Amino acid sequence: MDRDFSHPLDVPALARIALMSPSHFTRSFRETFGETPHRYLQRRRIERAMALLRASSMTVTDVARRTGFESLGTFSRTFRAVVGVSPTEYRAGSRPVGVPVCFVKAWTRPSRFG
Repeated sequence: MDRDFSHPLDVPALARIALMSPSHFTRSFRETFGETPHRYLQRRRIERAMALLRASSMTVTDVARRTGFESLGTFSRTFRAVVGVSPTEYRAGSRPVGVPVCFVKAWTRPSRFG
């Protein structure tokens, strides 16, 4: 999921890879990671989108598509729910920081999911 976050992924396909039933996979995933596979995937996509918005001049639509969202509306709604601001507001308020990337990721990790 971390490597192929921009591809369409669904629980049945992930469960087949893990050699589990979809319901057992979802239960096991939640016990291990503390969130459902869907939420985990959305958070990974939003984390990548945040990095692209900070470091590139790509349009918001291009960032949405590059991170696996087919709809700009879904991307914007999800981004706002997780980060608290729209993608455009996030880009305007973020500036390059002179600290290691691992610290930036830890400080900016989205955490507003349920």
